[in-house]
Amino acid sequence: MKKTTKRCRGSLLGFLIVILSMFASGNVFAEYKMNLTKGVTEFSQEVYDLHMIIFGICLVIAILVFGAMFYSIFAHRKSKGVTAAQFSHSTKAEIIWTVIPILILIIISFPATKTLLTMENPTLNGENVQMDMTIKVTGFQWKWKYDYLDNGISILSTLDRESNLTRQLGDIPGKKKPEEVENYLLNVDHPLVIPVDTNIRILLTANDVIHSWWVPKFGWKRDAIPGFVNEAWTNVNKIGTYRGQCAELCGKDHGFMPIVVNVVSKADYKTWVKEQLGEKEVAKVKNTSTWSKADLIAKGKEVFNSQCSTCHQTTGKGLPPTFPALDGSAVVNGPADEQIKTVVFGRENTAMQAFGGLLSESDIAAAITYTRNAWSNTAKDEVQPKDVKRIKNS
Repeated sequence: MKKTTKRCRGSLLGFLIVILSMFASGNVFAEYKMNLTKGVTEFSQEVYDLHMIIFGICLVIAILVFGAMFYSIFAHRKSKGVTAAQFSHSTKAEIIWTVIPILILIIISFPATKTLLTMENPTLNGENVQMDMTIKVTGFQWKWKYDYLDNGISILSTLDRESNLTRQLGDIPGKKKPEEVENYLLNVDHPLVIPVDTNIRILLTANDVIHSWWVPKFGWKRDAIPGFVNEAWTNVNKIGTYRGQCAELCGKDHGFMPIVVNVVSKADYKTWVKEQLGEKEVAKVKNTSTWSKADLIAKGKEVFNSQCSTCHQTTGKGLPPTFPALDGSAVVNGPADEQIKTVVFGRENTAMQAFGGLLSESDIAAAITYTRNAWSNTAKDEVQPKDVKRIKNS
């Protein structure tokens, strides 16, 4: 029995030594998927350090409590003839196990409060900082819109085509298996682009229901609530691509609205801004031009697959009753103005959202033209950007 007891004590001691040695090296924990990520912002590093401090405190408590428990089990076991003491309570013990946890909580509160203040008040290296740029993030079912308030650039970010095709039901041309798609359900057509080492204010809201913008390596998440504007800030110190997801159950396709942020050098960001402003000017021309029917259909298919197929499917069959079929639809085969109104203004009490503020007149015209000429639909006419603008202004 004594040999068994010694072996048990030796095994317990060895286990504790291994745990302590792992904790002593913070980098070891970073290799395991179970631990938090250090992230790529100063704030995320603070969150990680706070986590490790509290984890260390919990580990010491666990060692003391379980160590005392195991020692009592082995040293005071019945086989040694030990008789349990009889007592009702101990005032001294009650004071000790009340005061010590209070002191521990007070100790934890100092770094925790500092971290929370950093989250709410933009600080770097302990000093307040000014924001270099502001981005408004708006959540939609099921996409994100990014408005760069300093230069007028707007981006609509939607699940990428390959992931969207793959996640749909049925046999669809071009559909792959999930394992064949790189970053399945975690890729988008237009990522958010920001410069490295830049103080960025982020304003978050939503157009329909509550969403939540979350990129784990940034170290925070914020709810996007209709009618409210939440504020956050970030300063990413490492160039790269960072992925996240909506962290709020926001509807049927909640799992299909990923977030992708490309952090680039400041020089590359300036180049990107120039390109976007150039495309913005091109879009203005497209919105006032008359398109050929062939060009409308070609562009419309691209827009439909990107923005509409999530609900109505690439086959146009939809997911009735929530998302009606467009193939054979009375609206699609009816007067063009009625379909334009539906797309531009949406429909109340349905899942059909208003795209008038999301897509350009040329994109809306192209998408409508495509649906009126696709599948078994018989309208076979075309809608020009000027028609969409007329309905918007009516």
